[in-house]
Amino acid sequence: MTTRRRLDPAERRSQLLGVGAQLFAAKPYDEVFMEDIAERAGISRALLYRYFPNKRDLFAAIYQQAADQLLADTALDPAAPVVEQLSAGLDVHIDYFVANRNTVLTANRVLAGDPVIQAVITDELAELRRRLLDSTGLGDGPRELVSAALMSWLVFVRTLCVDWLTNQSFSRTELRDMCVGALLGALRPIMDLERLAPGAGTAPGSGG
Repeated sequence: MTTRRRLDPAERRSQLLGVGAQLFAAKPYDEVFMEDIAERAGISRALLYRYFPNKRDLFAAIYQQAADQLLADTALDPAAPVVEQLSAGLDVHIDYFVANRNTVLTANRVLAGDPVIQAVITDELAELRRRLLDSTGLGDGPRELVSAALMSWLVFVRTLCVDWLTNQSFSRTELRDMCVGALLGALRPIMDLERLAPGAGTAPGSGG
């Protein structure tokens, strides 16, 4: 075993989250073992269990950290056209999904029924909806209708991206453009997207 490094509790927890994140990204959930994480971190299993009583608790903390980082990285530019903001936000999330395929599949498939994991996902989607309403100008439409459409769209995007990770039967660009087009299609009957921003009513790649 690697010589133990003396870290304060915050540093040790951060180290364990980093080591765990690497392993959960590299392997399916069932192939990640707490003893492997302890060995890679250079600590005993007993010390690891003091920080995280079980594998699910460790994964939940890692996924919460990832969700927080994704929100930090999803910086919408209110001055940009709606389609550009949507595309940029989708690119950030798809980048993470691709780089952390096993982690995403664990949260959305293996632990899909876990209330802690679902709470992380629900909170992230709610914050994304709030940002979209406030940043894109979509909140200037009938707010309750737009808010409901955005939440349904965010769930759709997540489901579609997880399916795409599993099969990848079409391109990443097609995935992103389909997601953008789905939201524009849902909003077009309830608000004037062209008045909001010229070209907003046209999905990427539609040519008109």
